[in-house]
Amino acid sequence: MTDRSALQSRLEQGIAALGLALPPEAVPRLLDYLALLERWNAAYNLTAIRDPAEMVTRHLLDSLAILPYVHGDTLADLGTGPGLPGIPLAIAAPGRQIVLVDSNGKKVRFLREAIRALKLEGVRAVQSRVEAVEGRFDCITARAFATLADMLAWGGHLLAPHGTWLAMKGKVPAEELDAVPAAFALRGVHALAVPGLASAERHLVVLGRAP
Repeated sequence: MTDRSALQSRLEQGIAALGLALPPEAVPRLLDYLALLERWNAAYNLTAIRDPAEMVTRHLLDSLAILPYVHGDTLADLGTGPGLPGIPLAIAAPGRQIVLVDSNGKKVRFLREAIRALKLEGVRAVQSRVEAVEGRFDCITARAFATLADMLAWGGHLLAPHGTWLAMKGKVPAEELDAVPAAFALRGVHALAVPGLASAERHLVVLGRAP
């Protein structure tokens, strides 16, 4: 078990490197989420990453890196798995209504326990295939979930008319960008500098509805 103070230091340094100003209670709540994830992961295999220090980098900081691009009052996190990036975003910027969507029952049970234990107001978990989810959202996040064309085919109906779709990717997915459906438009591709992940490429693809 990695010492919590060491994890806190790693997290705080990463947040500072990202240039983010988070609410005072955010860091302890993020660490509480990490502890819960680590505990459940031992039994339910929710993530392949076992080392808590790696979880700080690859889960928490990777999720928080997209915070400046998150807008609106409602957010749907599709294929959220154990709540990434949805739960770190909910903790870092409370106040919006967030729906965490995953089809895996084990992961949704974990999400519901995390929402309860961390007292995440306005956050709910839905066990569903993306195409069956209803509603319209100002912002949609998806982390390494599918190709852009598949994501939009399954979940495009969820994006509000002036909404923003944030697709988290590794390398720039050039072939996927060429295959974006005509109903959607590319608004930008941003390189993300995730502290501690200098060797791994991270990019954020920002999409919206075509004008």
